[in-house]
Amino acid sequence: MAVSDKKVALVLTKGVEQVELTKPREALEKAGASTTLISPSEGTLQAMNGDWQHADVFDVDLPVSQAKAGDYDALVLPGGTLNADSLRLDENAVALVKDFFAANKTVAAICHGPWILAEADVVRGRTMTSYKSLQTDLRNAGADWVDSEVVVDGNLITSRNPGDLDAFTKALLDALS
Repeated sequence: MAVSDKKVALVLTKGVEQVELTKPREALEKAGASTTLISPSEGTLQAMNGDWQHADVFDVDLPVSQAKAGDYDALVLPGGTLNADSLRLDENAVALVKDFFAANKTVAAICHGPWILAEADVVRGRTMTSYKSLQTDLRNAGADWVDSEVVVDGNLITSRNPGDLDAFTKALLDALS
């Protein structure tokens, strides 16, 4: 299957780091993939530039309670401190992440996005990276945390921050092609 045949779920909520949503989404859509914004938030959600500055507002395509991993080829988890902290507390979002891993589908998480992976208990024995403040949480969840621009461990792709978006997006597109 070409990237143009793929369906990608982006799971996020209020406080998502805008560029960590828009850059991978634009690259996926440019390659012909279809993307769906999935969220516990209803209607719209506020994106951020960093943790304090409001950016754009995005329409939610599907409530996370209605999302099914079987409908998608990959999952993208953008960061943003508020977004990631809220998502890891949402039972439906955590269950969806577990379902993607159970189906061995591509999961890509950047910056604070991997926080939900620790909550879903899917990082044990995995090599991964994230924003530096998550390293203790991920290590405590059983991951081998490394400080690297992008880490690909089987179906899991992780990166540290917006400065790594080029490598993150390339790894995601490579995994889908």
